[in-house]
Amino acid sequence: MDNYKNDFPILTNSNIAYLDSGATTQKPREVLNAITQYYETSNANPHRGAYKLSIKATEVYDKAREKVAKFINSESSKQIVFTRNATESLNLIAYSYGLNNLKKDDKIVISIMEHHSNLVPWQYVSKKTGAKLEYMYTNEKGELTEKEIAEKIKNGVKIVGITHVSNVLGTINPVKEIIKKAHEVGAIVVLDASQSVPHMKVDVRDLDADFVVFSGHKMLSPLGIGVLYGKKELLENMDPFLYGGDMIEYVYEQETIFAEIPTKFEAGTQNVEGAVGLAAAIDYLEKVGMDNVEKIEKELMKYALSELSKLNFVTVYGPKEIEKHASVISFNVNGIHPHDVASILDSKNVCVRSGNHCAQPLLRYMGIDSTCRASFYIYNTKEDIDRLIEALYKTKDMFSKWIKEG
Repeated sequence: MDNYKNDFPILTNSNIAYLDSGATTQKPREVLNAITQYYETSNANPHRGAYKLSIKATEVYDKAREKVAKFINSESSKQIVFTRNATESLNLIAYSYGLNNLKKDDKIVISIMEHHSNLVPWQYVSKKTGAKLEYMYTNEKGELTEKEIAEKIKNGVKIVGITHVSNVLGTINPVKEIIKKAHEVGAIVVLDASQSVPHMKVDVRDLDADFVVFSGHKMLSPLGIGVLYGKKELLENMDPFLYGGDMIEYVYEQETIFAEIPTKFEAGTQNVEGAVGLAAAIDYLEKVGMDNVEKIEKELMKYALSELSKLNFVTVYGPKEIEKHASVISFNVNGIHPHDVASILDSKNVCVRSGNHCAQPLLRYMGIDSTCRASFYIYNTKEDIDRLIEALYKTKDMFSKWIKEG
């Protein structure tokens, strides 16, 4: 298995097993260098000046948009809106599309496994419009069944919100089938691809997705840059979410004419550094090859699930079949709070997330308060997983009188 750890300075400069890429990824040297080069050679306010440096900054920013469009196979770079993160992208859709297109008794359907960012905005929209918010629930394996999808996505449903990959369970949802079913009943689909675009090839045209959102920081780029892809006709008919500089064409005392898409959704000075970093991250991932990214992670997942299954004091959640499971594993040490477990793991320099992972309704539905979560990326190795297992044995030794073995 290829080892890309040496491309990541933070991992070569510290003795850690970083298993929290589902929260944010580390940055390869190519991304860090691209950001430095931008500030040393091209920094200016894009779309503002007629001087050479501003024009260069504009070119850098626009080329980054084109690179994102190509990466997800968007028809046009004009369908790519830069935001701060997936959360802002989802709020933009909720405010600009949801509030203006839903009415009383329309239905919004989302899955119980949604991140709060694809759940709380729809609660707000439903309260403001009188629309009804309904849920698709998982089976005991953490999967959405064909029956559940068919029963919930029916006439009267106007919006379906679905995560491509659960950030808690690692479940890979059948989003192509869900999108097809939604379109059959006249609904549009909001796809949260935050946990899929970094890890597998996502083709928005093949999926026929209406909206797709993801965050750059989960795919090797800096914090503070997100993406909203939307179908052209939907974006053109939506009102802006933010108002101010650069998103206008003409401003009069009592009226404003907005710029064309995507500019009308990008008010104010944009995060050019983030766009540059995102473009460099895409270059890096394409050099590795998305098929290879997926292959590496599948090998890691198979090994991790196999090793964790040997621990009779650990409960693992989510699908057991590797083809249905992306690079996220949630688990608990039986009888011990996840925060305590994470602290012990940290003492062994193993970094995992603990908590409810911004998915409280899912965990409540599962009958638990929180979990530990290990999430992987291409810079991880089997040795990182071995360190996790070793640290879990240390946890067992420290809390032996409280641990429940099964």
